Amino acid sequence: MKEEVEVVCPSCSPHHPVLHGILKSGVNPLVKCLECGVVHPTSRESPKLIDIKVIVSRGESSFPLHTLLPADEIIKVGDEMFIEDIASDEVYPVIVTSMESGNKRLEVAKVEEINSMWGRAIDEVCVKIAIHEGKTTRSVIKKVPGGYQFIIGSNEKVGADEFRIIKIKGRDGSLKSRDGTAIEAKNIKRIFANPVHRKAWGSGSSWSSRRKEQSL
Repeated sequence: MKEEVEVVCPSCSPHHPVLHGILKSGVNPLVKCLECGVVHPTSRESPKLIDIKVIVSRGESSFPLHTLLPADEIIKVGDEMFIEDIASDEVYPVIVTSMESGNKRLEVAKVEEINSMWGRAIDEVCVKIAIHEGKTTRSVIKKVPGGYQFIIGSNEKVGADEFRIIKIKGRDGSLKSRDGTAIEAKNIKRIFANPVHRKAWGSGSSWSSRRKEQSL
């Protein structure tokens, strides 16, 4: 199926775009009007780019940058996108967390309507883990790639701490507790876990008991 595009036709519609079939691609494609059949060259305009201020948060810190985005692109809170910093050329994968136009917060908008945007970096995230032991709770943090999966019921380690995941609270407010449920780190608010204690080899085993009896 041939690619189609809406452009003005010099014969039947010089002021309003109508559907054309592309006969030859390029900077100035050759097209055929599907209304009147006239074949003519046309031009494709490059999308207008707008400078948008983006505040990127990573863990407890945040930093501002500026990026260029197509004016007619529609963005929603929760979208994953790559933000390229105009100044440094560095690229940051983020989840859009908020957008602002004037003093209004937006859930969905065209880029041309946006003044500022906030995003949470997901290339590397710090996941907070609450380890419960008896009446005490202590917190540790595990730094992992945003796509790393934590699985309820599995064991994880942070330094010398080993723990079993019991529940996971998502950034959407959900609380999961079914064993085998896997959630990517970029979508996790907090993990709840119990410590894993491993006995030293031979401690309390029948082998060590027999050794004690033989020594008596």
